[in-house]
Order: sequence, then C-alpha cells, then structure tokens
Amino acid sequence: MKKIIVDSSLNQTRVAVLEDKELVELYIERETNRRTVGNIYKGRIANVLPGMQAAFVDVGLDKNAFLFVKDAIPPEMEADRGLSIRDVVKSGQEIIVQIIKEAIGSKGARVTTHLTLPGRYLVLMPYVDYVGISRRISNEHERERLREIIEAVKPSNMGIIVRTAGEGKEEKEVKEDLNFLLKLWQKIEKEKKLGFAPKLIYQDLDLLHRTIRDMFTSSIDKLMINDKEKYKSILDLVELVAPHLKKRVEHFEVDMNIFEYFNIESMINHAIARKVWLKSGGYLVIDQTEALTVVDVNTGKYVGSIDLEDTVLRINKEAAEEIAKQLRLRDIGGIIIVDFIDMNKQGGKKEVLNVLEKALEKDRTKTNVLGITQLGLLEMTRKKIRGRIGSIMQKKCPYCEGTGSVLSEYTVIQNIEKEVKRIALHTTSEAILIEVAPCVVEILKTDGNRFVEKLEESAELKIFIKGVEKIHTSAFSVKAMGKVDKISEMLKGYK
Repeated sequence: MKKIIVDSSLNQTRVAVLEDKELVELYIERETNRRTVGNIYKGRIANVLPGMQAAFVDVGLDKNAFLFVKDAIPPEMEADRGLSIRDVVKSGQEIIVQIIKEAIGSKGARVTTHLTLPGRYLVLMPYVDYVGISRRISNEHERERLREIIEAVKPSNMGIIVRTAGEGKEEKEVKEDLNFLLKLWQKIEKEKKLGFAPKLIYQDLDLLHRTIRDMFTSSIDKLMINDKEKYKSILDLVELVAPHLKKRVEHFEVDMNIFEYFNIESMINHAIARKVWLKSGGYLVIDQTEALTVVDVNTGKYVGSIDLEDTVLRINKEAAEEIAKQLRLRDIGGIIIVDFIDMNKQGGKKEVLNVLEKALEKDRTKTNVLGITQLGLLEMTRKKIRGRIGSIMQKKCPYCEGTGSVLSEYTVIQNIEKEVKRIALHTTSEAILIEVAPCVVEILKTDGNRFVEKLEESAELKIFIKGVEKIHTSAFSVKAMGKVDKISEMLKGYK
C-alpha cells in the first residue's frame, strides 16, 4: 500500500511517501526557498577557469553557478573531446543554462547548456536528435512499441526520452504530452530573446505540482492533502494528466495535524537521528560530512540463536534493506561507505550485496554499488541533486560548529580564569559577577570553593558566581560590578 501525504501550511509544503505505513521519502519546500533544479536562466559567464575546465556563470542567484566543460559543449562539437573550456565560452558571454544540481553549502548550483523539459510521460531534449526509453521499463516488447511511437511523432533534430510513467500509454496520450512540451519550448525560445542576463526564463513546477507530475502514478493507492483549495487545484491537474487516478485523491478533514495522524512526525525525527535501530536489535550509525557519508552497522542487542556467522549475516541483510531506505528518506547523495559487520564467508557477502541492490531498485535516484573493498567496506555512490533532509530541517550548532562536541566544564573554567585575569588588568572595579551554566557551578563548588578563592587572591577581585539555566555549557559571562560594599547585598547568596 503506497500513499502520498501532503501537509500544506502557511510557509511550507511537505510531501511524504509511505510504503506499508513506513516513511520512505520526504520532500520539503518553503515559500522563501523554492527548489531551483530544472529552472532555465539567461546567464552571463563571470569567470573562465582553464585549470578546472569550467566556468562560473552569473544567473542572478546568491552564488555564481558552476559550468563544467562537458556540460558546455554544444552537440555539434561533442566529437572533439580535446576542447578546452576557453574554446567553448568567453568571459562576459551570454549563455542559456539549466540548473541540474542545487547549491549545497558553500558550493553554487551546477548548470548545463544541455536543456531538458520533463513532462508526465516524456522528457524533451531540444538540442539533440535522440530516442531513449527509461531503464525501469524492462519488457523488451513494450520498449520496442514505445520506440516506434516516439519515432513516428518526434520532431526532427529533437530528442525524446520515455519516462517510467509512459509504460503502457497509447500514442494519443504520448502525443498530448509531447505537444504540451513543444508549446512550453516555444515559449522558452521567445523568452530567450527578451531582456538582459541574468534572467530567469523558465521556472520548474512547485513541489505540489511536481509531485503530481513525477510521483502520482498507478502505483500510488491514495494521495491525501489537508488544504481544501490546493485539493481542488490537484483535482483539476489530475483531471488533465491522469483522470483515471482522480478517485484516489482525498481531502483530509480530520481536525488534527495530518503528519501526526499518520505518525509521520515521529518518523521524521528518526530520519534526522544519527542512530537508527533495526527491528532485530542491531543498529546503524550514520555520519555525514560534506564529501561523503559513512554508515556503521552494529549488532547492538541482537545475539542470534544459531552461530556467530548466522547472526552477522542476518543483521547485515537487515541493515542492507534499512540503508537503502535511509538513503531515499534522507536524500543522501555523493560517496557512501558502509562498514558492515565482518563476514568470513564470500557467499554471505554476496547475499548482502544482492539484498542491497534489490532494495535500491525502489530508489528513483541513480545509485551505483561498486562492491566491497579489501578492507571489508562497501563503496557506493548516489546522485546528489539537492541538500539532505537534515540540512533543510536543521542548522549547524552555533556552539559546537558541527563537531557534535562541546567544551567540558573544566575547559570552560580554564577559559573563565583567563578572562578574569584579563579583566583584572583593565578594571577599577573591586568585584566581578561570573554567570555560567549550573553544571559548571557544581564543579566550581567542589573542594569548598578553593578554585574561586585562589582566583580571587590572584586577580585581587571579589568574585560572585551565578548559575543560569539558559546559558549553554560552553558559554559564560564575566562582568565588572564596581565597589564591593555597594553590590555585596545585591549579590548576596551567589557564592
């Protein structure tokens, strides 16, 4: 049973895909931060980098976009593989580009001059003469039937790829989709000639409409949304693109949060957690850096019932299925390293690989399993298109700056000592107030406040300590307070 659940609120839209009540995909789009992948811009070459065989393109976004030479070469020049980026583009040149990868972290978006326009069943490629069929359509007879339809309707010097949703569609439906894309392309062609760079020429659909176009197929049993107006607009769109699915669209009218009703909120919390428990009692630890993701598989509470090899194999197979699910759910891209529990038998390793590859077949994003290295680590890659769900829902901790660790109480006390001694050299006050987290106060009070007394003696200042709940454990405040006789009553009880 597959469902799409849509939570529409004032500032964002969230789309959850459930398979047998389990969250497998999550998409979030905010009004202030709409996705840019698929957008087409008239840009200007800002800088050419021969050493990197690339160029920066100003498309009007916060950061310049990045254009690799292979994405800049026109179709008629593709045969010449020895081309330098300087042979293809020049600084200041206007250029039409499409975003193929979101800006992530400090990196700008990646763009290409090889434009593609996705429809419901087809993808139109205006600049290449090509016919392709989705690799997920495996039946050879169906592939050939679709190829014949496309060859008959395809405009000359244009390319068409049949999407997975095109499987089983008749020529009439395919033609309608193609006509829509051709009209869209004509509109883009006109926009290209108007205005100056940088300029947005075409903006891809918002999350809600992309969901209908790309995900709402016959494999989805139900689509539910909590917004009455958007429910009506979905019905209108489904009526146009897939009228046979109209009965599967429902307006959620229960008086509670739609994600809480389907237990999605708690599953989202698990989706951003570092540790993921397996049903057997084993668990995964997922650590992500900018360059790669590492997944560590652990036995946890599971001890097995036959022998060690059987226990390890069972946990690794369960972990393989969960890893495939977590990659989709968290939208993890780039290089992925998996440290499965060591297996002695080669057959066991092959079994685990097979489980992983089969589980990855459900993933609409391209993945490539490279195999197990001599160190026993599995290497794989997954196409990176947008930031991970964690990067959308969370921000880097201002205290630990992403390390996952904070200063110990003793390090904080050492820093307090340095600050007190610094203030002592530059103040005429006789007393200071130190505000710290309660856990630091506990350490300061050990050994009968001997540390505070020694510091008072060294700095020649009266010190008052105050524990403040809202202060982070790594933070503290040291304030000069004036003459002791004037403030001692006010600060009575602090130390």
